[in-house]
Amino acid sequence: MGGSCTQTRPADRRQVLFLFLLPLFYPALCEQIRYSIPEELAKGSVVGNLARDLGLSVLDVSARKLRVSAEKLLFNVDAESGDLLVKDRIDREQICKERRCELQLEAVVENPLNIFHIIVVVEDINDHAPQFHKDEIFLEISESVSPGTGTILEPANDPDISMNSLSKYQLSPNEYFSLVVKDNPDGGRYPELVLKKALDRETQSVHHLVLTALDSGDPPQSGTAQIQVLVVDANDNPPVFSQDVYKVSLREDVPPGTFVLRVSATDQDEGVNAEITYSFLGVADTARHVFSLDSATGNIITHQPLDYENVGRYAMVVEAKDRGSLSTRCKVIIEVLDENDNSPEIIITSLSDQILEDSPPGMVVALFKTRDQDSKENGDVTCNLSRDIPFKIHSSSNNYYKLVTDGALDRERTPQYNVTITAIDRGKPPLSSSTTITLRITDVNDNAPVFHQVSYVVHVAENNPPGASIAQVSARDPDLGPNGHVSYSIVASDLEPRALSSYVSVNPQSGVVFAQRAFDHEQLRAFELTVQARDHGSPALSANVSLRVLVGDRNDNAPRVLYPALGPDGSALFDTVPRAAQPGYLVTKVVAVDADSGHNAWLSYHVLQASEPGLFSVGLRTGEVRTARALGDRDAARQRLLVAVRDGGQPPLSATATLLLVFADSLQEALPDLSDRPAPSDPQAELQFYLVVALALISVLFLLAVILAIAVRLRSSSSPSARSFFGSILCSKSGPEIPHNYSEGTLPYAYNLCVPGNQTNPELNFLTSVEHCPATQDILNKDSSSVLLDSILTPSVEADKNTFKQQAPPNTDWRFSQAQRPGTSGSQNGDETGTWPNNQFDTEMLQAMILASASEAADGSSTLGGGAGTMGLSARYGPQFTLQHVPDYRQNVYIPGSNATLTNAAGKRDGKTPAGGNGNKKKSGKKEKK
Repeated sequence: MGGSCTQTRPADRRQVLFLFLLPLFYPALCEQIRYSIPEELAKGSVVGNLARDLGLSVLDVSARKLRVSAEKLLFNVDAESGDLLVKDRIDREQICKERRCELQLEAVVENPLNIFHIIVVVEDINDHAPQFHKDEIFLEISESVSPGTGTILEPANDPDISMNSLSKYQLSPNEYFSLVVKDNPDGGRYPELVLKKALDRETQSVHHLVLTALDSGDPPQSGTAQIQVLVVDANDNPPVFSQDVYKVSLREDVPPGTFVLRVSATDQDEGVNAEITYSFLGVADTARHVFSLDSATGNIITHQPLDYENVGRYAMVVEAKDRGSLSTRCKVIIEVLDENDNSPEIIITSLSDQILEDSPPGMVVALFKTRDQDSKENGDVTCNLSRDIPFKIHSSSNNYYKLVTDGALDRERTPQYNVTITAIDRGKPPLSSSTTITLRITDVNDNAPVFHQVSYVVHVAENNPPGASIAQVSARDPDLGPNGHVSYSIVASDLEPRALSSYVSVNPQSGVVFAQRAFDHEQLRAFELTVQARDHGSPALSANVSLRVLVGDRNDNAPRVLYPALGPDGSALFDTVPRAAQPGYLVTKVVAVDADSGHNAWLSYHVLQASEPGLFSVGLRTGEVRTARALGDRDAARQRLLVAVRDGGQPPLSATATLLLVFADSLQEALPDLSDRPAPSDPQAELQFYLVVALALISVLFLLAVILAIAVRLRSSSSPSARSFFGSILCSKSGPEIPHNYSEGTLPYAYNLCVPGNQTNPELNFLTSVEHCPATQDILNKDSSSVLLDSILTPSVEADKNTFKQQAPPNTDWRFSQAQRPGTSGSQNGDETGTWPNNQFDTEMLQAMILASASEAADGSSTLGGGAGTMGLSARYGPQFTLQHVPDYRQNVYIPGSNATLTNAAGKRDGKTPAGGNGNKKKSGKKEKK
């Protein structure tokens, strides 16, 4: 067993090359591989090593998916060894109708796809014994028959072939009959019983014989039939057919019951001996089932439908026998004409399970074959495909076809194709059949990500919260799996590379862009990013998109006054106005800028405070200060104008500018008014004075503490007289004191000290000048642990006179606004009630102001500031410690009952409230109160 097509083994140095070239040239070297096996081979038996005969290694069997295909799969391939194995029972007599039994197989391999033709010859074994159609044969022979007359007997049937088929007949020994074997015209052999000796019915009327049929197998097998011969009276003329062979052609589509032909025989005898009966002799069961013979008339008709594909030709023997047992025979041959009654069949032998979308044209994706059981033109088949698909058919030999690609494939447009293959024969009318196969296209990374927009523009308001989402970019990749999974990153920017990560970041999965910090429109108004979308294919494909971020403006910057600027000492500069200035005269112009943009930087100018209302007007948009009317006789020569600059934001922010205007016709005329300011005192002398006052205050406080301690001790005693004594002496009034006549703008002070003596925790209060001491019960209602500053710096003299008249009554409606409270200018850390400063630095500064006020009350020539911009602190803390290091508290301390506030030397001289400077830009955001 094994393939009959063998190859000589090449030299060792050419083995590798031969193994690669053998699959390509093998069909040319050997068209078919032939194996020969006996029938009835056990399941699992090895037919041959198919892999070796095809030139494949054991590893190629599974890698290239070696397999066989046939109409009836009786064999399979062992995936481990490559052997061709028997899969099912093989019965030659059942499988093959012809004497020669050859099974057609196709061996299919992939990568590359190829097919090989294999023929398995099934050899016959002696598995069938000869068998007669009837176990008993009845013959009637007239006694008048002369010796040598022969009677044809029905032959035995042996489905085996060659040596295993029927070879001879034997007759049981007897004295009257002998056996002669003759050949049929179609190659068969049949026995004939020959009379050796005349019969005598009266002597023996019945003869019993045994006919044996033997084959030539090893061991031989045989079959027997019993022959019973009845001796009848003489009948010396046998029937004679009109012709020895009858031939007829019949279409296969005739219905059952169709008349085929009529056989006719005559007998020269008369009477009963001339009566003839017809019968089939030695006809196969298939013919007996399809045709029927009328024994009296000899008419042959169809009994079942004909099928050319099963049997195309019938050969039958008809026997005519008379009553005297004389017989003769003829042969009837019926040719079945083929009709186009079978549609073509399409058999898919191989189908690729992976078709890449970048496959080149001509790549084989499937193998199939067609089969039409009809003959000639009825069995001539052509194949075609459905339209508009990138595939075509290449015809091969033996009705095999290849389905190959015929154009570019694109999985994103068409992920799969339903290919319909139609097979049409050339019969009349033509018949066709079709089958549909599904070809799924495998994805490759041939599409780069595509953004939904060509570019992105994002508007983000400044002062945004860090970490907030400001935009989202999105890209689509039509590929599948990792080829279509997109990740995002920032690859370029017009920002500095080091600063990029501190501004924005992008989520690699969702494409959401986050702000890493709060943007400032004044520092960065716009920037541009390049975001890349990249898939995870191999190689990876990417696309870039531009993302422009526009930072929108918010009203977070107050206006800044550029002109008028403050002097070197922090005071406002002055401008001169001619005394004869007419209404509309341009005095000066307030110039301010705003760092914001758009409506937030649209500035407007307003008069917030003026010494003489209605004397000056300010342009709403220009900031030009003009005279609204002419200078009157009662108008002061020096005017103070407070101008507010507001922007157009919501809410609006503002700043103030202080203008000092002097009506004079020349600069020499204006100088005497400006020289009225007192000369600045020596800072070192003021500091020494403050230290002395501080020591005195500390001594007084210590004395009060001792008195309070004694009062507490006496309170615990039971002597009421002691309590009344201390209660009467602890409250004392200071006598009226006429202060010195100070220059304009200085503030005299007088205060009384009251210490209640009938309280557990005495309270130290600085009070204004009063006519009487408050009742003890009212004092006890207050918190004993707090020290209240009820009134500070109460003026007692008029500004334009040097004589003492009467202390001004306190203002009943004075409340500190946010900008007027003690503490840092415009600070937001206090509450709305104007409480004492809550930090050490502010407290120290307020104490320093109190000491400065006390010093000024004692020395009319000194000022609160001590020096320009130093507030008298340079002597204590050093020359470098000026007002630019310490918040200016003077403009925030209001004097009840008066319009004056603590100010610098220039303010004392003019008797006007000092300018508010340029306002608080971002620290407080508060407007200066009127």
